[in-house]
Amino acid sequence: MMLLWKLLLLLSFIGCLAENGKPHGPVFIHEPDDIVFPVDSEERKATLNCEAKGNPTPHYRWQRNGTDFDISLDYRYNLIGGSLVINNPVRTQDYGTYQCFVTNSFGTIVSREVKLQFAYLENFKGKSRNNVSVREGQGVVLLCGAPSHSTELEYAWIFNQFPTFVEQDNHRFVSQKTGNLYISKVKVSDVGAYICEIKNTVTNKRVLSPPTPLVLRTDGVMGEYEPKIEVRFPEIVFAAKGSTVKLECFALGNPVPAISWRKIGGSFSDKVKANKTFGVLEIPNFQQKDSGTYECTAENSRGKNTARGQLVFYARPNWSRSISDAFVPIEESLQWVCKANGDPKPSHRWLKNGEPLMKEERIRVEKGALTIPAVNLSDSGMYQCLAENKHGVIYLSAELRVLASAPDFSMSPLKKLIAVSVGGEVIIECKPKASPRPTFAWMKGNVILQENERRIILEDGSLRIANVTKKDGGHYACIARNYFGSSNSTGTLMVKDPTRITIPPSDMDVTVGESTILPCQVSHDPSLSVEFAWSFNGQLIDFRRDRDHFEKVGGGSSGDLMIRNIQLKHAGRFVCMVQTTVDSASAAADLIVRVPPGPPGGVIMEEITDTTAQLSWSPGIDNHSPISMYTVQARTPFSVGWQALKTVPDIIGGDAVTATVIDLSPWVEYEFRVVASNSIGIGEPSLPSEKSRTEEALPEVGPANVSGGGGSRSELVITWEPVPEEFQNGEGFGYVVAFRPAGATSWMKAAVTSADASRYVFRNESVPPFSPYEVKVGVYNNQGEGPYSSVITVFSAEEEPTVAPFNVSARSLSASEVQVFWEAIPWETNKGKVRGYEIWYWTDDENEDVASKMISNGNHTTTKVTGLKGSTFYYMVVTAYSSAGTGPASPPVNVTTKKPPPSQAPGKIRWESASSRVVLNWDHVKAMENESEVTGYKVLYRNNRQSRTKVIETNNTSVELLLPDDADYIIEVKTFSDGGDGISSAQIRIPRMSYPDGGKSGASASNTCTLSAFSTIVLSLSARSALW
Repeated sequence: MMLLWKLLLLLSFIGCLAENGKPHGPVFIHEPDDIVFPVDSEERKATLNCEAKGNPTPHYRWQRNGTDFDISLDYRYNLIGGSLVINNPVRTQDYGTYQCFVTNSFGTIVSREVKLQFAYLENFKGKSRNNVSVREGQGVVLLCGAPSHSTELEYAWIFNQFPTFVEQDNHRFVSQKTGNLYISKVKVSDVGAYICEIKNTVTNKRVLSPPTPLVLRTDGVMGEYEPKIEVRFPEIVFAAKGSTVKLECFALGNPVPAISWRKIGGSFSDKVKANKTFGVLEIPNFQQKDSGTYECTAENSRGKNTARGQLVFYARPNWSRSISDAFVPIEESLQWVCKANGDPKPSHRWLKNGEPLMKEERIRVEKGALTIPAVNLSDSGMYQCLAENKHGVIYLSAELRVLASAPDFSMSPLKKLIAVSVGGEVIIECKPKASPRPTFAWMKGNVILQENERRIILEDGSLRIANVTKKDGGHYACIARNYFGSSNSTGTLMVKDPTRITIPPSDMDVTVGESTILPCQVSHDPSLSVEFAWSFNGQLIDFRRDRDHFEKVGGGSSGDLMIRNIQLKHAGRFVCMVQTTVDSASAAADLIVRVPPGPPGGVIMEEITDTTAQLSWSPGIDNHSPISMYTVQARTPFSVGWQALKTVPDIIGGDAVTATVIDLSPWVEYEFRVVASNSIGIGEPSLPSEKSRTEEALPEVGPANVSGGGGSRSELVITWEPVPEEFQNGEGFGYVVAFRPAGATSWMKAAVTSADASRYVFRNESVPPFSPYEVKVGVYNNQGEGPYSSVITVFSAEEEPTVAPFNVSARSLSASEVQVFWEAIPWETNKGKVRGYEIWYWTDDENEDVASKMISNGNHTTTKVTGLKGSTFYYMVVTAYSSAGTGPASPPVNVTTKKPPPSQAPGKIRWESASSRVVLNWDHVKAMENESEVTGYKVLYRNNRQSRTKVIETNNTSVELLLPDDADYIIEVKTFSDGGDGISSAQIRIPRMSYPDGGKSGASASNTCTLSAFSTIVLSLSARSALW
């Protein structure tokens, strides 16, 4: 009993520690790891790390080879924190297994066992080795004989001298297991001295063996013999999960054996590397599926030999279920279950405070489960679960703290004030901290409460009152007791009037686009404030984000919801939620939104003919308004968008799911879709059906705009507009062209097989020129012939004119223009019609072959040829032409164009103005020798705001002009002569002339404005006016 109270005092002391550093048992931060220490390392110390946290701060001790050792007895040992530092480690003294123990007032935990090993490699002993004598063709094994060492080695062989290393191939192999060199068949080139080089993979130290001489015997050559496997892997190889496994296999033999590998009863995965040349099979990332029996075969022409071994998968334990700290009230039960996976299956055992857990009658350990049915204070401590198989051991740690205390309300007192509404239910929580669990009693005022059908004390001590009335209000006290003591806590229960929804929202039926209000009005206790919220289909409405459609209206006891511009997405359940600090209420309503129907589904073309199609579909969603009718639409490669079709019945009722489409075009590819309508409007169309082509039929449409005429001699040309593909009604479409001389009774016919053809030419020497023919064009396809066009008259080709125009002459009009005259040939004959004339012209220094041409259409007998060069001698001829071609040319006539006009523009333009009168002067332009003499001047002027230009001609170098004074004027001047008009001066702007003094001059000093030579203008009253 004294021990029990000492433990209670200890727990009380621990509970008084600061909350900021909650007391707990030790927990490892870093556990030690295996160390391989190179004996020749420059770092002359080995460190086994061990670090843990705990409150109080833990202390550390170490065991070596299962026995505690006093660090203070050897100066080479230091404890830094919890880590063990060994200075100048000694292989013979410090080699072994180590464990770290960590302890504080809550208990002890122990680390995993780790090994301290020493890596070293001693030198070879002896300076020479005996000769190895073999026959040529015989196999040989040269032994390496590694000296004393620790940790993994790598082997290589030197041939004769460094750095010539033996290259491994199909007849030489260095085993990394034995270090020996194997030569399957000795050749003359193999004779020499061999040195084994060994490297320690940790220290990187290399040592060389004495040379082993290989010499040939002189008593003959070794004959052929079957393979003898000298390097073979063990019969059982244990392979760890995730490791890389290497199996060696090499044989001696003559001829040199070939090495092959296989897995008995299975195949290699892609990751397996079978190096047949070097005799190594490598399996990286070894897994369970890689285990099995492997076979190596060595084979030559004399026979074969095999070696087998089994790869056995193993996995170190790893946790699949862990344990955690447990804080258990005294006399209550504890169960911890830890579980680990591994291969072989791990076993489990438990430690308490670093020592094996002693089995007691009340403590049950079964596999990884630890059960204590009724804990007592002595069970407190640090526990560890160990899982182990022959390949490793792992540790889990957890703290068991047994709680024992009198009831304490300091951390969880009763609520001082609890409000509840009449008719509601309330639970007054009573949850003191106590171990073991206390018993509970309740008082209202000074009266002990008795349980009844409305008042129940729950298992955890809380008081539940159902169907609360006003009389239940008052002061309540919860009293908790256990054998360590008792305590109580008080609170007040206030009973309020209930909150009720007096006008709830009701189900509504609306049309898309409308607005509505869902009411929600309540009655509640006047001392409480009320808050309203609305949800839609289970999601709380965010009135700020969704303000375009939702708004809370009303106030006080009203929280109505206004919904604006209702859309289909607003169909669903709306819930009004009312909340006070005491209670809540809610009411729901369903909003049905009626919109045009959804798209029908699954439009299927059941049957199709040349002009009809049988369709079926499945109804779409009616969106709360019954479907009244369906419309069928179609699209073809020739239509613009979707077009409504005629159907049977003419009006498709809303309950129909089939219809027949009529008046389709034969041999046209159609897509169909269906659109539903209801009282709200027209819905979305269905998805299109699969494309289907109507059947073929006889053509029903003939060619349009049949015409013809023209062509070459002895031709009858017939033209028409092709029938669009939409109306061809089938494959093999073409045209039948029928024609006969006017007055004949029988038709000549020709087939045109191209559907795109628009012209047919009949050529025959018997066709008289310009003769009338009756013509019609029909159509056909693979189904037969269709209609013909109306009969029209078409003339055969004309003949080209046979005579030249008469009395051709030419007269020069200017430097660039010539007027040509001729007498017409007869306009119409029985062989054709003259369509016009061609004028051909060329210069004296040009060949007639490069003559230019000008055409005069119609029955004219004169025309003006323009664009000629000035002062140039031209030849000109005239020919008549018809639709059949051009007739003979007239004899050439010649004409010389006049000299070109002056190339200089009028200059030094001066102007004066008074009121609306403007006087302009300029210098006379003198023509050069190769230019036409100036015969006069043209003055061009226009209102600045208009595009119409007026022209005045004059023989003088001045002009006077009356101009309205309400606008600016633009003026330019040019010469004219027999050679035509010269170039214009630069434009001159005459500003508007509305001035108070009635006049203005272009020059401030002399009342005269003198302009550059390219800005000359003169207007004269004696000039004659004309429009330009």
